[in-house]
Amino acid sequence: MGNRYKDWMRQAEADLGHARHSLKDGDFEWSCFAAHQAAEKALKALFCILGGEAWGHTLKDLVEHLPTKVKTPSTVVKAAKHLDRHYIPARYPNGYESGAPVDYYEKEDAQGAIQEAEIVLEFCRRQVG
Repeated sequence: MGNRYKDWMRQAEADLGHARHSLKDGDFEWSCFAAHQAAEKALKALFCILGGEAWGHTLKDLVEHLPTKVKTPSTVVKAAKHLDRHYIPARYPNGYESGAPVDYYEKEDAQGAIQEAEIVLEFCRRQVG
């Protein structure tokens, strides 16, 4: 099937666009989740171009399992850890004692998640060329 890193990066960019649209629409929890997805897919693109395969959804683990030849800045590691906070709680009410994700997410959360996703995507863009 060949190396599909371009497909992964295209979808990462599309997910980042979705995060921005959700922010504008006031769907802050979905913006945060889409930002996480954008970063995840960009990291998986990086794995593809390096000849590996990545499984799972925890960005911290994906970053930590990059080959040692890839020098990952601390800003990328920090952004990945912050984005991981949105993978489940942004979607499921049982992530909270009461209420639904829509009750907990604010504009600032979405703005921060988008900025963090941009950090991860920019790092991956530089790596894949």
